[in-house]
Amino acid sequence: MVTPKLILEGKVAILISRGYGAGWYTWHYDKRLLFEPKIVEMLDDGADPHEIKSYCEKTYGDELYYGGVDGLEVHWLPIGTQFKIDNYDGAETLIISDDVCWITA
Repeated sequence: MVTPKLILEGKVAILISRGYGAGWYTWHYDKRLLFEPKIVEMLDDGADPHEIKSYCEKTYGDELYYGGVDGLEVHWLPIGTQFKIDNYDGAETLIISDDVCWITA
């Protein structure tokens, strides 16, 4: 199944939570919610976190944790960029593969 993504000008919208306390993707690991176009649009329109959480519960059910919605932000990455999301105490950070300097023992 292909995960829907919002793509504009060669970049893909990624949703992460910068706020401490609860992460977004790192607390549910559901790729659909990592890229969810509707949530990106809702944030762009200034939606309240409660509206977004309600949308998620109606669309994806209440089995997933949506607590990170309070610090949710949209980040745009060029199509094909490899990345991962780190979490420290709920605050998520995008790690781009090109920015990692691997060391070999």
